[in-house]
Amino acid sequence: MCGIVGYTGSGAKQAAPILLDSLSKLEYRGYDSAGMAVYDDETKSIQFQKTVGRLKGLYDRTHGGADLKGTCGIGHTRWATHGEPTEVNAHPHLNSKQTIAVVHNGIIENYLRWRKRLQDKGYIFKSDTDTEVIVQMLDYYYDGDPLKTITTVMQRLEGSYALGILFSDHAGEIYAARKDSPLIVGKADDAAFIASDVPAILSYTRNVYYMENEEVARLTPGAVEFFNIDEEPVQKEAVTVSWDIHAAEKGGYEYFMLKEIHEEPKAVSDTLNPRIRDGHVVIDELNMTDEEIRGIHKLFIVACGSAYHAGVTGKYVMEGLARIPVEVDIASEFRYRDPIIEEGDYVIIISQSGETADSLAALREAKKRGARTLGIINVVGSSIAREADNVMYTWAGPEIAVATTKAYQTQLIAMYLLSIRFAKARGKIDDAQEKALIDDLKALPEQIRMQLASKADIQKFANRYLAAEHVFFIGRGIDYAISLEGSLKLKEISYVHSEAYPAGELKHGTISLIEDGRLVVAVLTQPNLIKKEISNIVEVKSRGAFVMAVTTVGNTEVEKTADYVVYVPKTNPYFVNSLAVVPLQLFGYYVAIGRGLDVDKPRNLAKSVTVE
Repeated sequence: MCGIVGYTGSGAKQAAPILLDSLSKLEYRGYDSAGMAVYDDETKSIQFQKTVGRLKGLYDRTHGGADLKGTCGIGHTRWATHGEPTEVNAHPHLNSKQTIAVVHNGIIENYLRWRKRLQDKGYIFKSDTDTEVIVQMLDYYYDGDPLKTITTVMQRLEGSYALGILFSDHAGEIYAARKDSPLIVGKADDAAFIASDVPAILSYTRNVYYMENEEVARLTPGAVEFFNIDEEPVQKEAVTVSWDIHAAEKGGYEYFMLKEIHEEPKAVSDTLNPRIRDGHVVIDELNMTDEEIRGIHKLFIVACGSAYHAGVTGKYVMEGLARIPVEVDIASEFRYRDPIIEEGDYVIIISQSGETADSLAALREAKKRGARTLGIINVVGSSIAREADNVMYTWAGPEIAVATTKAYQTQLIAMYLLSIRFAKARGKIDDAQEKALIDDLKALPEQIRMQLASKADIQKFANRYLAAEHVFFIGRGIDYAISLEGSLKLKEISYVHSEAYPAGELKHGTISLIEDGRLVVAVLTQPNLIKKEISNIVEVKSRGAFVMAVTTVGNTEVEKTADYVVYVPKTNPYFVNSLAVVPLQLFGYYVAIGRGLDVDKPRNLAKSVTVE
């Protein structure tokens, strides 16, 4: 959601081409307009350009950045919240004298009050955005001292923000500030950078600083300084990013999503293997003794989107293996429902980015109420990772496609490992049972590869449903959790209306939507529930549905009722989501491809949702 970049350097390197390149690495975040502002050393002024639509429009309009001369600048890709996607509403926003330029990610909640106050003082607003209030406030309070002015404005803003700021009378300097929206600072020998995410600057530096809430940074060529909101210097240590730069590139695949589906076996292995030692599950990051684990009264799993679906699976696995009661909450609902958290409760926050606004707010709410917290996070150094009591990293590597695939897989693995660890500590499984579970986990990467080898069959089937308007997914137990994720994958990238239902709920209203030719995807992997769900298949088929079934090898009785059957390898029923979700990810992918859609950047969606 919105991408911010900034560059200041010495020598002949021009800022605009670097800004364009960096913004291209953030396209996965989702956007509808783009813009840049560069300080021109010859005219001693800020020059800028904006465009609606894809970044290529900004590239063409500036001739690859050549039209904006200068070695210091900021750039932005906007995902509209306040005001339609127009050039006027696009970032950067400048004051009337064009001496201050601002790019912003987040939402300013009190912008209307400040807009009216400034209008009363004679300020004229051109856009419909909340961001323009920021630049006008900076103009109002500016006394020649950027740091003092920025902290003054920060103390008056309500909401979330990551800011990149230029002042024309401070050539070569970029100022950055953040509150509840992600922002990093990078440093090279003769240059410094700001960005919303690491891939934007990975081509230029691996030395990264993570800004904390209510911090300000001052960047000059090759130097960075940090301050708190009281203008006091803050000492920070740089983190060296270990990603292979090629991990953030397509590597010969047409889309990042397909590349990332093929990376699932490695991501599963990388998340799994460091936590298995001498035949036991060992999770050092927990920092919990067996006695502390036995003292857990209840678990809350809080997440959004696909991470929430991983949590739903986690509930079944944790309750089944460790016998701990689990509540699963959508993060945006958790803090507003006044949750009852008592002594001995444990809250797990799942988030790929570690910056999801609702999940971060839920974490803070849980901590405020006295709960111990664990973050299951993919991005090292992210906000949730820093604020949770403990963090269990998933090692999926950079995930660029908006629709998560490999990161979702690693979240499942994290939940499996936690469930086994808790079950063993609570005496619910013995050494032999733990070993059997671990053996099944270790087999998953190769089993996923086996499924990827038959992706052409899924593509052929998907091509039959390119014109589908409605698709329904059904399942029971963990199969329902699998259905939730399969349905989401289809709808978010192909724009086909899709819903997932517990199969037992069909006769309570949903079955009225079944008609001739309607595709129903039935997931049947749980041995104790297969016969019941076969009955559900019979029900929908009798009303004209065409049924695609996903089941485990050996369940040949499904062929008698389903029209098309996808078999997944046998594994422990608790872990089957990791296998059954793969054909559903591929199905969604190939339907979207067949409809001619941009799979990596679906409309209206962003990779990291950093506002409510």
